[in-house]
Amino acid sequence: MADIKTDVLIIGTGPAGSAAAALLSSYGIENMAVNRYRWLANTPRAHITNQRTMEVLRDLGRDVEEEGYMFATEQDLMGENIFCESLAGEEIGRMKSWGNHPLSRAEHLMSSPTKMNDLPQTFLEPLLFKTACSRGTQARMSTEYLRHEQDAEGVTTTLLDRLTGKELTVRSKYLVGADGGKSLVAEHAGLPFEGKMGVGGSMNILFRADLSKYVAHRPSVLYWVMQPGADVGGIGMGLVRMVRPWNEWLIVWGYDINEPAPEVTPEVATGVARQLVGDPDLEIELLSASTWTVNNYYATRTSNDRVFCMGDAIHRHPPSNGLGSNTSIQDSFNLAWKLAMVLKGQAGEALLDSYNDERAPIAKQIVTRANQSIAEFGPIFEALGMAEGVDPEQMQKNLEARSAGTPHAEEQREAIRKAIAFKKYEFDAHGIEMNQRYRSNAVVTDDQIEPAFELDADLHYQPTTWPGARLPHAWLYRHDNGAAISTLDICGKGRFTLLTGLGGDAWAEAASKVAADLGIDLVSHIIGPRQTYIDHSGDWARVSEIRDTGCLLVRPDQHVCWRSIAMSEAPKEDLLRVLRQILAR
Repeated sequence: MADIKTDVLIIGTGPAGSAAAALLSSYGIENMAVNRYRWLANTPRAHITNQRTMEVLRDLGRDVEEEGYMFATEQDLMGENIFCESLAGEEIGRMKSWGNHPLSRAEHLMSSPTKMNDLPQTFLEPLLFKTACSRGTQARMSTEYLRHEQDAEGVTTTLLDRLTGKELTVRSKYLVGADGGKSLVAEHAGLPFEGKMGVGGSMNILFRADLSKYVAHRPSVLYWVMQPGADVGGIGMGLVRMVRPWNEWLIVWGYDINEPAPEVTPEVATGVARQLVGDPDLEIELLSASTWTVNNYYATRTSNDRVFCMGDAIHRHPPSNGLGSNTSIQDSFNLAWKLAMVLKGQAGEALLDSYNDERAPIAKQIVTRANQSIAEFGPIFEALGMAEGVDPEQMQKNLEARSAGTPHAEEQREAIRKAIAFKKYEFDAHGIEMNQRYRSNAVVTDDQIEPAFELDADLHYQPTTWPGARLPHAWLYRHDNGAAISTLDICGKGRFTLLTGLGGDAWAEAASKVAADLGIDLVSHIIGPRQTYIDHSGDWARVSEIRDTGCLLVRPDQHVCWRSIAMSEAPKEDLLRVLRQILAR
């Protein structure tokens, strides 16, 4: 007999696991989250926090969202990516990043009620964990996952209490593996993977030092230092990352993956910091040092019956594009409502199959994109004359040649500008963050054709209400007090939502009846003059892609799952048909 029983057992309390726990507890689902360590993230590994992730925090509550902003470095200070010979040395070039170019900022403002920011994992993780525990999650620290066995009714998981050395068993209806890039849950579940682990080696050096005089006039999250003759392959590129402006920093420095991982002593760390900052007398307060591997590895299936994996357990990639914690939290947003509805008896278990259908393609996409971003540094090295295999002395001469007043130097400067500007595919790729469209049995298109991307789908978010896409954001206004409210704010919260306009009363009536018939939470909103929500600006009319008598059916994770362009001849029957398919009823 199991020592503990719960509905959902979550292994890992990182961004994925803590978000899953917070969402499940918000939906009223009993869950338990375990962590093999005594506390949460002790280094600020993940940090870039995009708008879609902030929308998940906003769905958990405005207080959660606001606390995230309170601990974050704001978007304006994320600034421009700086390329330089050292922080104290000559600057090579820069590009506006993370929505800070005026055109990109406008797109960000139009796309979401939330703001991109830099929220280190040391702040994000406790926020999600606290939210989970305060809403009902049972948490156990110093508790290590050992193995699991599943049967037709549930999963029995064996854990190790690392304080007592005793094993204990937990019986759950479902098991969630959010146990990181070396996931034992994924391994034991037999999930298939493609790609390769350990394609490169890196070290992290976390330290404190006041570098204001080098950076405050050019705020940035990332300072790329190009130094000939250093680093792997003789191509010197180190990263100085801002953790807290402007006195806490993380240096990322490569090592040869074919050799043993180096020991990063205080002397080594200080030497690397002095080299990249360009200050031979710099004194640092070393906080920690660690090594890690660059991976190119993703799961082609994210679940096995009652066992589901998420986060780094299923997508293992370098930090390029800042996709790690964002994708992990969005995995949780996708799965949590489905588990909740199945556990409440509101949906059949086949609904859970859609998690794999929807998130496995995302895992492949972001792992591929992150590794591609590393390769896209190549043109910068080539433009600087620092390609691999070039003699370090010649590299230095090539680097200095850009300062000459010759036709060749002019061509080199143009090549440098173009190569740096091309890095917008890593540092300002709004479309990668926001354009996710799902295809599964939890989406009903009724053969409506998916709209093509008119702009570059990696760079630009392109809103649509085609079923499978995230509901577009538009500001509405309350009839009672005129306050602005996002279309996203009137959806989500663990329930289905139907949106219609004037003349769509039959949809709202049908929604009420269907909700009662199916025993689910389905709310409806009629948007228009003298209704609760009014489209004064006309923005909703422009992005909704339906007539006033049409409707959109929105899932708890704010993705459109069905739409009718105009009024149906049988609104109740259509809604019932669609929801039965989505909920596997």
